[in-house]
Amino acid sequence: MNHLATLQDLVAAARKAGADAADALLVSSASLSIQRRLGKVEHLERAEGFDLGLRVFLGHQQAIVSSSDPSPKGFAALAERAVAMARVVPEDSNAGLPEVADGLPDASSLGLDDLVEPDAAALIARAAAAEDAALAVKGVTNSEGADAGWGRTVIALAASNGFIGQYVRTSHSISATALAGSGTAMERDYDYHATVHLADLDAADAIGRIAGERAVARLHPTRPKTAKLPVVYSPRVAASLLGHLANAINGAAVARGTSFLRDRLGQPVLRAGLTVLDDPLRPRGLRSRPFDGEGIAGQRRAIVEDGVLTTWILDTRSARQLGMTSTGHASRGTGGPPSPSPSNLWLAPGTLSPTALIADIREGLYITELIGMGVNGVTGDYSRGAAGFMIRDGHLAEPVSEITIAGNLQEMLLHMTPADDLQFRRGTDAPTLRIEGLTMAGA
Repeated sequence: MNHLATLQDLVAAARKAGADAADALLVSSASLSIQRRLGKVEHLERAEGFDLGLRVFLGHQQAIVSSSDPSPKGFAALAERAVAMARVVPEDSNAGLPEVADGLPDASSLGLDDLVEPDAAALIARAAAAEDAALAVKGVTNSEGADAGWGRTVIALAASNGFIGQYVRTSHSISATALAGSGTAMERDYDYHATVHLADLDAADAIGRIAGERAVARLHPTRPKTAKLPVVYSPRVAASLLGHLANAINGAAVARGTSFLRDRLGQPVLRAGLTVLDDPLRPRGLRSRPFDGEGIAGQRRAIVEDGVLTTWILDTRSARQLGMTSTGHASRGTGGPPSPSPSNLWLAPGTLSPTALIADIREGLYITELIGMGVNGVTGDYSRGAAGFMIRDGHLAEPVSEITIAGNLQEMLLHMTPADDLQFRRGTDAPTLRIEGLTMAGA
Protein backbone atom coordinates (compact mmCIF):
# COMPACT_ATOMS: atom_id res chain seq x y z
CA MET A 1 0.00 0.00 0.00
CA ASN A 2 1.20 3.52 -0.82
CA HIS A 3 0.58 5.19 2.53
CA LEU A 4 1.27 8.72 1.34
CA ALA A 5 -1.11 8.37 -1.60
CA THR A 6 -3.76 7.06 0.80
CA LEU A 7 -3.40 10.11 3.03
CA GLN A 8 -3.47 12.52 0.12
CA ASP A 9 -6.72 10.93 -1.04
CA LEU A 10 -8.18 11.33 2.46
CA VAL A 11 -7.17 15.01 2.68
CA ALA A 12 -8.63 15.61 -0.78
CA ALA A 13 -11.90 14.02 0.36
CA ALA A 14 -11.98 16.37 3.35
CA ARG A 15 -11.51 19.43 1.16
CA LYS A 16 -14.22 18.20 -1.20
CA ALA A 17 -16.56 17.77 1.79
CA GLY A 18 -16.12 21.45 2.64
CA ALA A 19 -13.13 21.59 4.99
CA ASP A 20 -11.01 24.75 4.76
CA ALA A 21 -7.95 22.74 5.79
CA ALA A 22 -7.18 19.21 6.88
CA ASP A 23 -4.44 16.80 7.79
CA ALA A 24 -4.38 13.01 7.99
CA LEU A 25 -2.21 10.69 10.06
CA LEU A 26 -1.57 7.02 9.36
CA VAL A 27 -0.04 4.55 11.82
CA SER A 28 0.63 1.01 10.61
CA SER A 29 2.27 -1.41 13.03
CA ALA A 30 3.33 -5.00 13.53
CA SER A 31 4.67 -6.55 16.72
CA LEU A 32 5.70 -9.86 18.22
CA SER A 33 6.01 -10.43 21.96
CA ILE A 34 6.46 -13.35 24.35
CA GLN A 35 6.27 -13.81 28.10
CA ARG A 36 8.08 -16.69 29.81
CA ARG A 37 7.89 -17.65 33.49
CA LEU A 38 9.61 -20.52 35.31
CA GLY A 39 10.62 -22.20 32.08
CA LYS A 40 7.23 -22.02 30.36
CA VAL A 41 6.00 -19.66 27.65
CA GLU A 42 2.86 -18.08 29.13
CA HIS A 43 2.02 -15.68 26.32
CA LEU A 44 2.92 -15.38 22.65
CA GLU A 45 1.28 -12.64 20.60
CA ARG A 46 1.60 -11.39 17.05
CA ALA A 47 -0.33 -8.18 16.43
CA GLU A 48 -0.85 -5.98 13.41
CA GLY A 49 -2.68 -2.68 13.34
CA PHE A 50 -3.71 0.01 10.92
CA ASP A 51 -5.19 3.35 12.03
CA LEU A 52 -6.14 6.54 10.22
CA GLY A 53 -6.87 9.87 11.81
CA LEU A 54 -8.43 12.81 9.95
CA ARG A 55 -8.43 16.34 11.38
CA VAL A 56 -10.51 19.00 9.62
CA PHE A 57 -10.89 22.75 10.08
CA LEU A 58 -13.76 25.07 9.26
CA GLY A 59 -12.16 28.40 10.04
CA HIS A 60 -11.17 27.92 13.69
CA GLN A 61 -13.58 25.05 14.28
CA GLN A 62 -11.86 21.67 14.49
CA ALA A 63 -12.96 18.03 14.53
CA ILE A 64 -11.14 14.70 14.46
CA VAL A 65 -12.34 11.28 13.33
CA SER A 66 -10.46 8.00 13.15
CA SER A 67 -10.83 4.72 11.31
CA SER A 68 -9.11 1.37 10.90
CA ASP A 69 -10.42 0.90 7.35
CA PRO A 70 -7.77 1.64 4.69
CA SER A 71 -10.23 1.45 1.80
CA PRO A 72 -10.65 4.75 -0.10
CA LYS A 73 -14.28 3.78 -0.65
CA GLY A 74 -15.08 5.00 2.86
CA PHE A 75 -13.10 8.24 2.72
CA ALA A 76 -15.95 10.42 1.49
CA ALA A 77 -18.25 9.36 4.34
CA LEU A 78 -15.44 9.73 6.88
CA ALA A 79 -14.66 13.24 5.66
CA GLU A 80 -18.32 14.27 5.62
CA ARG A 81 -18.72 13.05 9.20
CA ALA A 82 -15.69 15.05 10.31
CA VAL A 83 -16.90 18.24 8.63
CA ALA A 84 -20.37 17.82 10.15
CA MET A 85 -18.78 17.52 13.58
CA ALA A 86 -16.64 20.61 13.03
CA ARG A 87 -19.72 22.71 12.23
CA VAL A 88 -21.16 22.22 15.72
CA VAL A 89 -18.09 22.63 17.95
CA PRO A 90 -17.01 25.97 19.44
CA GLU A 91 -14.32 28.01 17.72
CA ASP A 92 -10.76 27.84 18.97
CA SER A 93 -8.84 30.92 17.80
CA ASN A 94 -5.53 29.07 18.14
CA ALA A 95 -6.54 26.01 16.13
CA GLY A 96 -5.16 25.47 12.65
CA LEU A 97 -2.39 23.94 10.62
CA PRO A 98 1.18 25.26 10.88
CA GLU A 99 3.13 26.80 8.06
CA VAL A 100 4.77 24.28 5.74
CA ALA A 101 8.12 23.06 7.10
CA ASP A 102 11.01 23.11 4.64
CA GLY A 103 14.26 21.19 4.63
CA LEU A 104 13.08 18.00 6.31
CA PRO A 105 15.98 15.72 7.25
CA ASP A 106 16.31 12.42 5.46
CA ALA A 107 14.58 9.84 7.65
CA SER A 108 17.06 7.18 6.57
CA SER A 109 19.90 9.16 8.15
CA LEU A 110 18.34 8.63 11.57
CA GLY A 111 18.80 4.86 11.44
CA LEU A 112 15.32 4.09 12.76
CA ASP A 113 14.52 1.03 10.63
CA ASP A 114 16.31 -2.18 11.65
CA LEU A 115 15.88 -4.86 9.00
CA VAL A 116 16.36 -7.64 11.57
CA GLU A 117 12.98 -9.19 12.39
CA PRO A 118 13.23 -11.97 14.97
CA ASP A 119 10.91 -14.95 14.89
CA ALA A 120 9.13 -16.43 17.89
CA ALA A 121 11.92 -18.93 18.54
CA ALA A 122 14.49 -16.14 18.79
CA LEU A 123 12.36 -14.19 21.27
CA ILE A 124 11.71 -17.30 23.35
CA ALA A 125 15.44 -18.01 23.50
CA ARG A 126 16.12 -14.41 24.52
CA ALA A 127 13.57 -14.50 27.33
CA ALA A 128 14.83 -17.91 28.46
CA ALA A 129 18.39 -16.61 28.72
CA ALA A 130 17.23 -13.64 30.79
CA GLU A 131 15.09 -15.64 33.20
CA ASP A 132 17.62 -18.44 33.61
CA ALA A 133 20.33 -15.91 34.44
CA ALA A 134 18.10 -14.27 37.04
CA LEU A 135 17.26 -17.60 38.69
CA ALA A 136 20.96 -18.52 38.77
CA VAL A 137 21.77 -15.60 41.09
CA LYS A 138 22.33 -16.86 44.63
CA GLY A 139 19.44 -15.75 46.82
CA VAL A 140 16.85 -15.53 44.04
CA THR A 141 13.93 -17.78 44.97
CA ASN A 142 11.31 -17.06 42.33
CA SER A 143 10.66 -15.27 39.08
CA GLU A 144 7.95 -13.03 37.75
CA GLY A 145 9.21 -13.95 34.31
CA ALA A 146 10.99 -12.42 31.37
CA ASP A 147 9.58 -10.66 28.33
CA ALA A 148 11.05 -10.19 24.87
CA GLY A 149 9.55 -8.18 22.05
CA TRP A 150 9.93 -6.68 18.61
CA GLY A 151 7.91 -4.06 16.77
CA ARG A 152 7.87 -2.04 13.56
CA THR A 153 5.73 1.06 13.06
CA VAL A 154 5.17 3.18 9.96
CA ILE A 155 4.09 6.78 10.62
CA ALA A 156 2.86 8.92 7.73
CA LEU A 157 1.37 12.40 7.65
CA ALA A 158 -0.15 14.55 4.91
CA ALA A 159 -1.79 17.96 5.14
CA SER A 160 -3.58 20.43 2.91
CA ASN A 161 -0.80 22.97 3.49
CA GLY A 162 1.39 20.82 1.25
CA PHE A 163 3.25 18.77 3.83
CA ILE A 164 3.77 15.07 3.18
CA GLY A 165 6.18 12.67 4.84
CA GLN A 166 6.65 9.30 6.48
CA TYR A 167 9.19 7.31 8.49
CA VAL A 168 9.61 3.89 10.06
CA ARG A 169 10.68 3.05 13.61
CA THR A 170 11.58 -0.41 14.89
CA SER A 171 12.05 -1.62 18.46
CA HIS A 172 13.62 -4.56 20.28
CA SER A 173 13.19 -5.13 24.02
CA ILE A 174 14.04 -7.51 26.83
CA SER A 175 13.11 -7.48 30.52
CA ALA A 176 13.33 -9.75 33.55
CA THR A 177 11.87 -9.57 37.07
CA ALA A 178 13.27 -11.60 39.95
CA LEU A 179 12.21 -12.26 43.54
CA ALA A 180 14.51 -13.00 46.46
CA GLY A 181 13.82 -14.22 49.99
CA SER A 182 10.72 -16.00 51.24
CA GLY A 183 7.39 -15.42 52.93
CA THR A 184 6.76 -11.84 53.97
CA ALA A 185 10.46 -11.02 53.57
CA MET A 186 10.49 -11.31 49.79
CA GLU A 187 11.88 -8.52 47.63
CA ARG A 188 11.41 -7.85 43.94
CA ASP A 189 13.44 -6.01 41.32
CA TYR A 190 13.92 -5.90 37.56
CA ASP A 191 16.02 -4.81 34.63
CA TYR A 192 14.83 -3.70 31.21
CA HIS A 193 16.31 -2.50 27.95
CA ALA A 194 14.78 -1.32 24.67
CA THR A 195 16.55 -0.21 21.50
CA VAL A 196 15.79 0.64 17.90
CA HIS A 197 18.37 -1.85 16.60
CA LEU A 198 18.90 -5.37 17.88
CA ALA A 199 22.67 -4.86 17.70
CA ASP A 200 22.38 -2.22 20.46
CA LEU A 201 20.32 -4.39 22.83
CA ASP A 202 21.98 -5.56 26.05
CA ALA A 203 22.66 -9.29 26.28
CA ALA A 204 19.65 -11.14 27.66
CA ASP A 205 21.65 -12.98 30.33
CA ALA A 206 23.09 -9.65 31.56
CA ILE A 207 19.55 -8.27 31.95
CA GLY A 208 18.54 -11.31 33.98
CA ARG A 209 21.65 -11.30 36.15
CA ILE A 210 21.23 -7.61 37.01
CA ALA A 211 17.56 -8.17 37.89
CA GLY A 212 18.50 -11.01 40.21
CA GLU A 213 21.34 -9.12 41.88
CA ARG A 214 19.14 -6.10 42.46
CA ALA A 215 16.44 -8.22 44.10
CA VAL A 216 18.93 -9.91 46.43
CA ALA A 217 20.52 -6.60 47.39
CA ARG A 218 17.13 -5.34 48.62
CA LEU A 219 16.63 -8.14 51.16
CA HIS A 220 15.98 -7.23 54.81
CA PRO A 221 15.41 -3.50 54.37
CA THR A 222 15.16 -1.17 57.34
CA ARG A 223 13.09 1.96 57.81
CA PRO A 224 15.40 4.79 58.84
CA LYS A 225 14.47 7.68 61.08
CA THR A 226 13.15 10.89 59.60
CA ALA A 227 16.00 13.22 58.63
CA LYS A 228 17.08 16.00 56.29
CA LEU A 229 19.99 14.76 54.22
CA PRO A 230 21.64 14.54 50.79
CA VAL A 231 19.73 12.32 48.38
CA VAL A 232 21.31 10.61 45.38
CA TYR A 233 19.08 9.39 42.55
CA SER A 234 20.29 6.37 40.55
CA PRO A 235 20.01 6.83 36.77
CA ARG A 236 16.85 4.79 36.42
CA VAL A 237 14.98 7.17 38.75
CA ALA A 238 16.98 10.36 38.05
CA ALA A 239 15.24 10.62 34.68
CA SER A 240 11.96 11.22 36.53
CA LEU A 241 13.26 14.61 37.71
CA LEU A 242 13.93 15.55 34.11
CA GLY A 243 10.41 14.40 33.30
CA HIS A 244 9.01 16.78 35.94
CA LEU A 245 11.02 19.59 34.36
CA ALA A 246 9.63 18.71 30.92
CA ASN A 247 6.07 18.79 32.28
CA ALA A 248 6.68 22.18 33.85
CA ILE A 249 7.93 23.74 30.58
CA ASN A 250 5.23 22.15 28.45
CA GLY A 251 3.62 24.95 26.47
CA ALA A 252 0.08 23.75 27.18
CA ALA A 253 0.66 23.91 30.95
CA VAL A 254 2.38 27.30 30.66
CA ALA A 255 -0.49 28.69 28.58
CA ARG A 256 -2.98 27.50 31.21
CA GLY A 257 -0.87 29.01 34.00
CA THR A 258 -0.60 25.64 35.73
CA SER A 259 3.20 25.32 35.83
CA PHE A 260 5.50 26.23 38.71
CA LEU A 261 7.99 27.48 36.08
CA ARG A 262 5.47 29.58 34.14
CA ASP A 263 7.39 32.82 34.76
CA ARG A 264 10.94 31.45 34.48
CA LEU A 265 11.68 31.68 30.75
CA GLY A 266 15.11 33.25 30.29
CA GLN A 267 15.96 32.69 33.95
CA PRO A 268 17.94 30.02 35.82
CA VAL A 269 16.04 26.80 36.53
CA LEU A 270 19.12 24.59 37.05
CA ARG A 271 22.47 25.41 38.59
CA ALA A 272 24.98 27.23 36.40
CA GLY A 273 26.86 24.99 33.99
CA LEU A 274 24.06 22.45 33.50
CA THR A 275 22.50 21.79 30.09
CA VAL A 276 19.35 19.93 29.04
CA LEU A 277 19.19 18.87 25.41
CA ASP A 278 16.31 17.71 23.23
CA ASP A 279 17.27 16.08 19.94
CA PRO A 280 14.72 14.33 17.70
CA LEU A 281 17.51 13.75 15.16
CA ARG A 282 19.77 11.61 17.34
CA PRO A 283 20.60 8.46 15.30
CA ARG A 284 18.88 5.35 16.65
CA GLY A 285 17.17 7.36 19.39
CA LEU A 286 14.11 5.82 21.01
CA ARG A 287 12.09 8.98 20.25
CA SER A 288 13.87 10.15 17.12
CA ARG A 289 11.77 11.41 14.20
CA PRO A 290 12.36 13.60 11.15
CA PHE A 291 9.20 15.65 11.79
CA ASP A 292 6.66 16.08 14.56
CA GLY A 293 2.94 15.33 14.64
CA GLU A 294 2.17 18.49 12.65
CA GLY A 295 4.87 18.11 10.00
CA ILE A 296 7.38 20.52 11.51
CA ALA A 297 10.99 19.47 11.03
CA GLY A 298 12.85 18.32 14.10
CA GLN A 299 15.97 20.07 15.33
CA ARG A 300 18.38 19.72 18.23
CA ARG A 301 17.75 22.30 20.96
CA ALA A 302 19.35 23.24 24.25
CA ILE A 303 16.20 23.49 26.35
CA VAL A 304 18.31 24.64 29.29
CA GLU A 305 21.73 26.15 28.65
CA ASP A 306 24.19 27.00 31.43
CA GLY A 307 21.28 26.57 33.84
CA VAL A 308 19.01 29.06 32.01
CA LEU A 309 15.65 28.04 30.53
CA THR A 310 15.78 28.98 26.84
CA THR A 311 12.42 27.82 25.49
CA TRP A 312 9.11 26.17 26.20
CA ILE A 313 8.16 22.84 24.61
CA LEU A 314 5.58 23.93 22.05
CA ASP A 315 3.22 22.64 19.42
CA THR A 316 1.41 25.03 17.07
CA ARG A 317 -1.62 25.65 19.29
CA SER A 318 0.30 26.34 22.51
CA ALA A 319 2.77 28.48 20.57
CA ARG A 320 -0.06 30.65 19.27
CA GLN A 321 -1.51 30.95 22.77
CA LEU A 322 1.83 32.28 23.99
CA GLY A 323 2.56 34.47 20.97
CA MET A 324 5.48 32.27 19.90
CA THR A 325 6.30 29.75 17.19
CA SER A 326 6.21 25.97 17.46
CA THR A 327 9.41 24.23 18.55
CA GLY A 328 8.45 21.11 16.60
CA HIS A 329 7.29 19.15 19.63
CA ALA A 330 3.76 18.19 18.57
CA SER A 331 2.88 14.63 19.54
CA ARG A 332 -0.35 12.92 18.53
CA GLY A 333 -2.25 9.75 17.89
CA THR A 334 -4.91 9.12 15.29
CA GLY A 335 -7.81 9.82 17.66
CA GLY A 336 -6.87 13.16 19.20
CA PRO A 337 -5.33 16.57 18.55
CA PRO A 338 -1.61 17.26 18.86
CA SER A 339 -0.08 18.26 22.18
CA PRO A 340 3.47 19.26 23.17
CA SER A 341 5.87 16.51 24.17
CA PRO A 342 9.69 16.19 24.20
CA SER A 343 11.63 13.86 21.94
CA ASN A 344 15.01 12.46 23.05
CA LEU A 345 15.55 14.52 26.20
CA TRP A 346 18.61 14.32 28.43
CA LEU A 347 20.62 16.14 31.06
CA ALA A 348 24.25 16.51 30.03
CA PRO A 349 26.61 14.58 32.34
CA GLY A 350 28.87 16.17 34.93
CA THR A 351 32.53 15.49 35.61
CA LEU A 352 32.40 13.37 38.79
CA SER A 353 32.00 9.61 38.84
CA PRO A 354 29.07 8.28 40.89
CA THR A 355 31.60 7.07 43.47
CA ALA A 356 33.12 10.52 43.76
CA LEU A 357 29.67 12.13 43.87
CA ILE A 358 28.82 10.34 47.15
CA ALA A 359 32.32 10.13 48.62
CA ASP A 360 31.86 13.04 51.05
CA ILE A 361 28.37 12.08 52.24
CA ARG A 362 28.53 11.05 55.89
CA GLU A 363 24.86 10.05 55.95
CA GLY A 364 22.55 10.15 52.98
CA LEU A 365 20.12 8.20 50.83
CA TYR A 366 20.62 6.47 47.46
CA ILE A 367 17.29 5.95 45.69
CA THR A 368 16.69 3.07 43.28
CA GLU A 369 12.88 3.07 43.19
CA LEU A 370 10.17 5.72 43.36
CA ILE A 371 6.51 5.04 44.11
CA GLY A 372 3.45 7.17 43.40
CA MET A 373 3.13 10.55 41.69
CA GLY A 374 2.92 13.05 44.55
CA VAL A 375 3.94 16.10 42.50
CA ASN A 376 1.98 19.36 42.38
CA GLY A 377 2.59 20.85 38.95
CA VAL A 378 1.34 24.29 40.01
CA THR A 379 3.46 24.76 43.15
CA GLY A 380 6.28 22.28 42.50
CA ASP A 381 5.71 20.54 45.84
CA TYR A 382 7.24 17.07 45.66
CA SER A 383 6.53 14.02 47.80
CA ARG A 384 7.11 10.46 46.59
CA GLY A 385 7.51 7.05 48.17
CA ALA A 386 10.99 5.62 47.75
CA ALA A 387 13.28 2.67 48.36
CA GLY A 388 17.01 2.23 48.03
CA PHE A 389 20.07 2.21 50.27
CA MET A 390 21.51 4.38 52.98
CA ILE A 391 24.82 6.08 52.29
CA ARG A 392 27.25 5.96 55.20
CA ASP A 393 30.71 7.48 55.12
CA GLY A 394 30.68 7.71 51.35
CA HIS A 395 29.56 4.14 50.63
CA LEU A 396 26.25 2.36 50.00
CA ALA A 397 25.07 0.61 53.16
CA GLU A 398 21.88 -1.19 54.25
CA PRO A 399 18.75 -1.32 52.07
CA VAL A 400 15.80 0.85 53.10
CA SER A 401 12.14 0.97 52.13
CA GLU A 402 8.78 2.45 53.19
CA ILE A 403 10.14 5.98 53.16
CA THR A 404 9.01 9.24 51.57
CA ILE A 405 11.16 11.92 49.96
CA ALA A 406 9.85 15.49 50.07
CA GLY A 407 10.94 18.89 48.82
CA ASN A 408 10.05 21.50 46.22
CA LEU A 409 11.00 20.89 42.60
CA GLN A 410 11.99 24.48 41.94
CA GLU A 411 14.63 24.29 44.68
CA MET A 412 15.56 20.69 43.86
CA LEU A 413 16.28 21.49 40.22
CA LEU A 414 18.46 24.44 41.23
CA HIS A 415 20.56 22.25 43.51
CA MET A 416 21.16 19.16 41.36
CA THR A 417 24.68 17.87 40.76
CA PRO A 418 25.04 15.27 37.95
CA ALA A 419 27.61 12.48 37.75
CA ASP A 420 29.37 11.43 34.55
CA ASP A 421 27.46 8.17 33.92
CA LEU A 422 24.81 9.24 31.41
CA GLN A 423 23.46 6.40 29.27
CA PHE A 424 20.69 6.60 26.65
CA ARG A 425 18.18 3.94 27.71
CA ARG A 426 14.75 5.50 28.14
CA GLY A 427 14.07 8.43 25.81
CA THR A 428 14.29 10.78 28.80
CA ASP A 429 17.68 10.19 30.41
CA ALA A 430 19.79 11.59 33.20
CA PRO A 431 22.98 10.49 34.96
CA THR A 432 23.19 9.82 38.68
CA LEU A 433 21.99 13.00 40.46
CA ARG A 434 22.73 14.39 43.91
CA ILE A 435 20.39 16.86 45.63
CA GLU A 436 21.15 18.44 48.98
CA GLY A 437 18.81 18.83 51.90
CA LEU A 438 15.71 16.80 51.02
CA THR A 439 13.47 15.53 53.77
CA MET A 440 13.38 11.75 54.21
CA ALA A 441 10.29 10.72 56.17
CA GLY A 442 10.81 7.33 57.78
CA ALA A 443 10.21 5.80 61.18
